[in-house]
Amino acid sequence: MKKPAVLGSLLLLVLVAYVAGRYSGNSGTAAQAGSNRILYYVDPMHPAYRSDKPGIAPDCGMPLVPVREGDDLAGKLQLQPGSVYISPEKQNLIGVRVEAVKKNSGSRMVRTIGHVEADGNRVNRMMAGTEGWVQSVQNNPPGTLVKKNDLLATLYSREFRNAEQAYLGSLASLDRLKGTHEFEDNNKTNDASSRINEEQLRALGMGQPQIQDLAKTRKITQDVILTSPVDGIVLNRDISPGQRFEMGSEFYRIADLSTVWIVADIYGDEGPIFHPGAKVRATVRELGKTIYATVGETPPSFDPASRTLKLRLEAQNPDFVLRPDMYVDLEFSVITPSGLAIPQEAVIDSGMQKIVYVETSDGVFEPRRVTVGTAYGDYVTITSGLAMGDRIAISGNFLIDSESRMHSSGMASLTVIPGANSAAAQTRDPMSHRKIAPAQTRSAGPTEKFRAAKLTSAGVEVGNLAKVPGAHRGAND
Repeated sequence: MKKPAVLGSLLLLVLVAYVAGRYSGNSGTAAQAGSNRILYYVDPMHPAYRSDKPGIAPDCGMPLVPVREGDDLAGKLQLQPGSVYISPEKQNLIGVRVEAVKKNSGSRMVRTIGHVEADGNRVNRMMAGTEGWVQSVQNNPPGTLVKKNDLLATLYSREFRNAEQAYLGSLASLDRLKGTHEFEDNNKTNDASSRINEEQLRALGMGQPQIQDLAKTRKITQDVILTSPVDGIVLNRDISPGQRFEMGSEFYRIADLSTVWIVADIYGDEGPIFHPGAKVRATVRELGKTIYATVGETPPSFDPASRTLKLRLEAQNPDFVLRPDMYVDLEFSVITPSGLAIPQEAVIDSGMQKIVYVETSDGVFEPRRVTVGTAYGDYVTITSGLAMGDRIAISGNFLIDSESRMHSSGMASLTVIPGANSAAAQTRDPMSHRKIAPAQTRSAGPTEKFRAAKLTSAGVEVGNLAKVPGAHRGAND
């Protein structure tokens, strides 16, 4: 009784398994068939051309390639060496922007940064004309704005007393001789002597206001007053109370800021376009002030640290808006030579060559070697390699370059130099165009064999497997 029941149960289980297997197999087949559905046909050379039925591509004459669900379109294309296909979705993801090459407008706005410096011809160095001591110093550290004849410091020196006595003596001689015939005969001589003594006081460091006061009061002063010779700013101060100084010591360095220099950094090829007298707009961003400067007569000097030219501008400085060590934004309107111009960010400079990626058809980017001319701000002129209307990648081109190099390095065959025999065939890298030795590449020719082991249910079986082109041999091969 039990045996027929067991057999019946087994038969029932086999039937259920059979039905389930058929159902799952049909479902998998149907799903696989659905996933392999042909979406469209594409031109393998120009992916912009698509058709809903097979045929011949009108541009290249090649058969249209079917594209199924889940296929990678890039793998279906037959592009030129170095060219790469970037789908619209991927372009949006990596931020690719394309712009047509245009002729330049004839003039261009060049923007750069300028550094404000004091006019070297208007810097006054106040030096000690003799030795002595510093009596007192006013509150005028570097950066202080001073007016002409403002008190800076007081000094003491025996030389000042001797010079004062000589000056007062010459004035007394003039007073005694006034109204006499001898005064009229020797007027020029006596006046010259007085001026010499006055110049001696000025050379020692006495200011004009104190000299005038000395001539008026006729009294020798103990302290010599050091005053500012101009309206300006204190650039440097090297003086303190009680300090002993010697002849030639520098007390102050004061700059007249009515006119200042602005030093602009420009590239070497931009030097000739900035002619003397050209107007430049300078903006102090922090203050919201704008003034105009003029390109000076002095030729630009070269700075080896920044590898740029230092162009000197001269600017009037009303109200002392510009101070030394300030930075300003500069705008030059320059005339550019006729030709093509593209954004500088579109050029990839590898050091050996400059490359621009041109969109030859929708989504297909081809590396194009170009010759670069003069740079103007954010743009650069192109002397060869591009034509007006060419669409180039101006953003995301470094990622396109990486994709292109990855595809180029994975190509089974590279560009073969015409005329090379098969025994010593030479190839070139499609990006750098350098020659590559035959040992460094392998074409899709006869495959090599090697012995490998595979596991079977009975143990280990040794057999011959085809070696993948480019794979390395094992130690026991």
